[in-house]
Amino acid sequence: MAIKFDAQGLVPVIVQDLYTNQVLTLAYMNEESLQMTVDEGRMTYYSRSRQVLWRKGETSGNYQYLVSLTADCDQDALVAKVIKDGPACHQGTQSCFTHLMYQSQDTLLSLNDLSALIDERKQTPQSGSYTSYLFEKGREKILKKVGEEAAEVIIAGIKNDHEETVYESADLIYHLLVLLAEMDIPFTKIQSELSKRHVVDHKVKQERLGGA
Repeated sequence: MAIKFDAQGLVPVIVQDLYTNQVLTLAYMNEESLQMTVDEGRMTYYSRSRQVLWRKGETSGNYQYLVSLTADCDQDALVAKVIKDGPACHQGTQSCFTHLMYQSQDTLLSLNDLSALIDERKQTPQSGSYTSYLFEKGREKILKKVGEEAAEVIIAGIKNDHEETVYESADLIYHLLVLLAEMDIPFTKIQSELSKRHVVDHKVKQERLGGA
């Protein structure tokens, strides 16, 4: 497929996390950096400001490994799905897109969004914030809350109380995310682990079908 580079010899690349589909950054490639990316399997871009090639992670260690590369219908824009070693943004955030400009009130809060909000409360404590309060009290308090909420979910399940199970499950998931943040474990690590199990489970099923 022939990619259509612009007048400057560049093509925009939208970079997404393989496991979460989170948009990490918008970068640019020229023909050389695109070929290097495909050949080496690591994302290499072209800096418009410095006018040089740069491999993501070369100085920070936050490499991005190419999984798939897709062109749009006009073949003048690309989407790259990657596995990343660390934050995508030079400011230390997981994504370069952090400034929310608009969100419908009907939009469901994703676990990624909630995890990002919890991380923000850890980095920048706010007066009156329950999340900031938990971080201030420390891991013992957070672990205690995880245990309490797990017990509440069990009780609600035993009673077959659907509404209470939903409520207590939300509490448990929230406190688990707080614990992960307190331990500096990115939520993406949990998603990665679940993805690995899904792949293994799929392979086992295929082997069983083949054996049958």
